[in-house]
Amino acid sequence: MMTTSTVNPTHGVEQWLTKAAIPDSPFTNFVTSIYPLSPEAQAFINEKAYPCQLTKGGLLVAAGSTCSSIYLIRKGILRSYVKEGLKEITTWISREQELVTSITSFGLQQPARENIQALEDCELSALNLEDLQYLYDHFPEANIVGRKILETYYRDAEERAFIARLMEATTKYKHFIATKSDLLNRVPLKFIASYLGMTLETLSRIRSKLSRNINEIM
Repeated sequence: MMTTSTVNPTHGVEQWLTKAAIPDSPFTNFVTSIYPLSPEAQAFINEKAYPCQLTKGGLLVAAGSTCSSIYLIRKGILRSYVKEGLKEITTWISREQELVTSITSFGLQQPARENIQALEDCELSALNLEDLQYLYDHFPEANIVGRKILETYYRDAEERAFIARLMEATTKYKHFIATKSDLLNRVPLKFIASYLGMTLETLSRIRSKLSRNINEIM
């Protein structure tokens, strides 16, 4: 089974113990921004969440490996992709303050079907499956957080399916600009084109046409 070695976790001490500088772990701050947690639940996350880093080009998850953690992106961008022969198909692009994991592999502890790769040097905060399950079992409010997160990402997945199946190419790109414009200068165009379900040549033509139209208006 494949594993990755590019993620660098910090173990051995309570990672968020410097209370004067960091009163809560980034994972705790993220969760409590969604729904309030009891002090006990917050203390548990502070103890169990751990920081890790991933260098540009490194794999957070490799297809065939089993993903045992869920990650909060503190800094950087990651893309999820599957391979079809020699072709890489980008299925998702995630940025700061978003969660990323191979959801089927994480939830069912099965080999992942996708790869998750860093497009920039990344700083992450992670929580493993066993600790997440403990939160669900012992803190009722954690289940509310989980439901709200699932609702958000289900809506995102529904929109992703709509974009992939129903939208015309130019409309897809305009929608990407409207919703993810901050990624335009950070993500290579070939990955954006793949994410939108078009060739790089098609995306280049669309961008050139839209640029001409803007110049004509001005």
